Amino acid sequence: MHSLDLPAHSRLLKPEFTFGVATAAFQVEGATEADGRLPSIWDTFCAEPGRVNNGDTGAVACDHYHRWADDLEMVEGLGVDAYRLSIAWPRVMTESGQPNPKGLDFYKRLLDRLIERGIQPYVTLYHWDLPQHLQDRGGWVNRDTAYRFRDYADLVSRALGDRVASYATLNEPWVSAILGHDIGVHAPGLNDPRLGRQAGHHLLLAHGLGMDVLRTNAPEADAGLVLNMAPSTPKTERYDDRVAARLSEAALTHWFLEPVLEGRYPALFERFYPEQTPIMMPGDLEQISRPVDFIGINYYTRGVVSYDPATGIHNHDPEGVEVTDMGWEVYPRGLTELLVDLDRTYSLPPLIITENGMAGNDRVENGRVHDEQRCRYYNSHLNAVHDAIEQGVDVRGYFAWSLMDNFEWAFGYDKRFGLVHVDYPTQQRTLKDSALAFRDLMARRAASKPD
Repeated sequence: MHSLDLPAHSRLLKPEFTFGVATAAFQVEGATEADGRLPSIWDTFCAEPGRVNNGDTGAVACDHYHRWADDLEMVEGLGVDAYRLSIAWPRVMTESGQPNPKGLDFYKRLLDRLIERGIQPYVTLYHWDLPQHLQDRGGWVNRDTAYRFRDYADLVSRALGDRVASYATLNEPWVSAILGHDIGVHAPGLNDPRLGRQAGHHLLLAHGLGMDVLRTNAPEADAGLVLNMAPSTPKTERYDDRVAARLSEAALTHWFLEPVLEGRYPALFERFYPEQTPIMMPGDLEQISRPVDFIGINYYTRGVVSYDPATGIHNHDPEGVEVTDMGWEVYPRGLTELLVDLDRTYSLPPLIITENGMAGNDRVENGRVHDEQRCRYYNSHLNAVHDAIEQGVDVRGYFAWSLMDNFEWAFGYDKRFGLVHVDYPTQQRTLKDSALAFRDLMARRAASKPD
């Protein structure tokens, strides 16, 4: 088994640094029709032929809705400090906006068990499972959805009380907006660039409205936003390719970060794509830029781009480099570069790596899963975070994606990101070598803490 090794003086080994594992409701819970849960846009998307590999759905997933207690024992067994999960909007709120007690009770039991075991709950309010009845009225393209999110955030934060250590309003709004409304490979499956950025603006507005609610209802909890980010490397040193790299980062990272931290959209993006400028109302950017306690960063790989006269950006597939089962380049240095660049560009709140991990072609052999590539991946990326901290970046935590294999959106169950292997027909869980490596790192870290 490949161990996870950090320098003895690393801040990642200090008690104040938070280690955790992460999941998301639709990817693990199943029970999509249990206890009054309403349909979500992902239930609809999965039911449309050709949308998801093998026609897979989230109907059962990891059956976490029924197996949550055993799954939390796995979390405790890893020795991590925190567990990041999301609340399923369609599970806790009726179409008329009233609470669904059975759905809320599920999360209350889960959070109470985490707290009993000394594990901090990190809660994401929106991880892509919009209620279908809101999509029927326009979804995120309809400005009203941002206000319905505010109502949902109010309901959840009141119901969960002081159980939550940290709230994230949204997970990866770029994915919801662009993959869901521009490229069309995620729910709701729309395909119009103008809709993508309009949905993105309304998602950010929802974030800002949600921040106000969280400050009122959960003043002791941290509150912030989780964004997916990837540095872009120019294919060549030509000027056009270097501009394309900056434009790519503006489209992915800065379009969602700059409004939150500085109250404006990136000028470079607006110059290249004026037709995608969203319709907004006076006061929107002020609402969006409410102060946050943290920014969560989900990092997996980098992009390599060149200039395309038609679209501005051409993304290149990795060539001659190590890749994961997703076909993504393994590039730990990109995480250091990203963190340092953000620190130099913005006046930042503390940062948390809210997702980092890789998909592997994992198989159980004699009761073990030897995922050596994932062990190497985690080791190199943990050291990349260490390197960024050494250069002055304020990173407070790191969450592995994911606790267990799960429904990987349009890829169905073909891609395995977990520390724990799930045999879907039997729901048997098997700790992979990477889980054992994390457990060992957490044990060594605990042993080094002063009494």
